[in-house]
Amino acid sequence: MSYKVEPLPDSYAGLGEGPHWDVARQSLYYVDLEAGSLLRYDYAQNKVYKTKIEGETLAGFVLPVEGRPQEFAVGCGRRVVIVNWDGVSPSAKVVRTLFEVQPLMDKNRLNDAKVDPRGRFFGGTMRYIGDEFEFRHGELYRWEAGGQVSVIKGDVGISNGLAWDEKAKKFYYIDTTDYEVKSYDYNFETGVATNPKVIFNLRKNSPKDHLLPDGLTIDTEGNLYVATFNGATIYKVNPNTGKILLEIKFPTKQITSAAFGGPNLDILYVTTAAKFDQPAPAGTTYKVTGLNATGYPGVNLKV
Repeated sequence: MSYKVEPLPDSYAGLGEGPHWDVARQSLYYVDLEAGSLLRYDYAQNKVYKTKIEGETLAGFVLPVEGRPQEFAVGCGRRVVIVNWDGVSPSAKVVRTLFEVQPLMDKNRLNDAKVDPRGRFFGGTMRYIGDEFEFRHGELYRWEAGGQVSVIKGDVGISNGLAWDEKAKKFYYIDTTDYEVKSYDYNFETGVATNPKVIFNLRKNSPKDHLLPDGLTIDTEGNLYVATFNGATIYKVNPNTGKILLEIKFPTKQITSAAFGGPNLDILYVTTAAKFDQPAPAGTTYKVTGLNATGYPGVNLKV
């Protein structure tokens, strides 16, 4: 198989994260996490628009709100807020707070989040100041319209990648500090995940060589795509066997997340980071074509 990795134009984000393909707008939304910025790549225009959220320094994820085209749920610190953005303007405003988690844990922040196929919010926290490998003070949450926030899992170091497979009735989750991907049996009617099982282990012989799994997506055949923050690679993995089917290589080290998109949902969009003085092209957002796979579009959050 010959795949092709190409940069998107003017797509830099110092800590790119949270890619979300919006079918209605044929656009990829993502964040520059530590800049408090949202970005939108317009497929038809082949152009990236960027906005700064007024008064915010962090943006952990961006999730379009169902039925409200200019509203997005964004993780700002430990608050999930609704941001109003027209997708073009260089500034955006917080209009209200949806909910807050860990209000007293001022060294924590929200990290990755996604919407399950039924419109529920899933996302988690991590230690933001200090050693997140030592202080496992993060949690994973579920929230749905009209309800309260539920803690799904405690003892989390860095809450990260999430994916669902309706055919297999599975939920997949990454805590980066565990160096592995876990699968759960998932009830799509209740949103309850049970029976965790390690399906992909990224530990190496020496702890300093362990790969750091970050973001996650899934294709329509049920294969997972695991981004590695220190590995310059996305691993395509069969979750039933744990076997690596393909290694997708990039010209930069810190691969943060991935999402399928494009008109046919067969382009893998990939975010990267330029943390700790990584040289260019770190922080570039990429498209990968020729994978002969299709994925699922992002799901809007029901509020």
